[in-house]
Amino acid sequence: MQQNIRIVMVQTSHPGNIGAAARAMKNMCQQQLVLVAPRTFPSEEATARASGANDLLDSAQVVDSLAEAVADCRIVVGASARLRTVSWPQLTPRAAAQLAHVEAVDAPVAFVFGRESSGLSNDELDLCTHLMHIPTNPDFSSLNVAMAIQVVVYELMVLQAAPMPATTEAPAYASNAQMEGFFAHLGQALEDIGFADERRSEKLMRRLRRLFHRAAPETDELNILRGILSAAQGRKSMRRR
Repeated sequence: MQQNIRIVMVQTSHPGNIGAAARAMKNMCQQQLVLVAPRTFPSEEATARASGANDLLDSAQVVDSLAEAVADCRIVVGASARLRTVSWPQLTPRAAAQLAHVEAVDAPVAFVFGRESSGLSNDELDLCTHLMHIPTNPDFSSLNVAMAIQVVVYELMVLQAAPMPATTEAPAYASNAQMEGFFAHLGQALEDIGFADERRSEKLMRRLRRLFHRAAPETDELNILRGILSAAQGRKSMRRR
């Protein structure tokens, strides 16, 4: 059992889905459940659907935002059925599980599942380093959130018996919270130097998010980048004076 893998459910409407997800997780030896602003929790319906996985419900962490749920993660895999205008690293459940199996040795990994009716918002998808799509029948593609979680935790369970590859000391990759701080700084710097404008700033930032998530900078490298941004902003301020 890997302690560094967490299942995150965002604004779940039906408490029964939380219970069913807990049951699926316990079946497959996963135990970290994080709930982002659930509509109803705790709930008798969740307990009933958990079918004995009460310990996962009791230990579930409840937070107010997705940013809080994944702040310390390096890899954040968002489940999404939607295609985006800006392409994003998109994985199958098996590939996502393989990535998590390796990365969770050194840092927390989150699998994020959105609302039953609308999934994850664009802002929430922006917090993800990868997207995961579960292939389904194109004529009947609706998949219950607890069922989607079952698919993922099954793939994780299959890998738990596999031997881990030999590793050297892992680099200190930047966390999700550190990356978000960098993206905020980058957006401000682009505005300060007159590179970004209102018409293209949102799409531009999504492309830059993809670039830097793919690069997977270490903490020291991110600090260098932020130093460059600060210097660029400072020079602009001097020119104004």
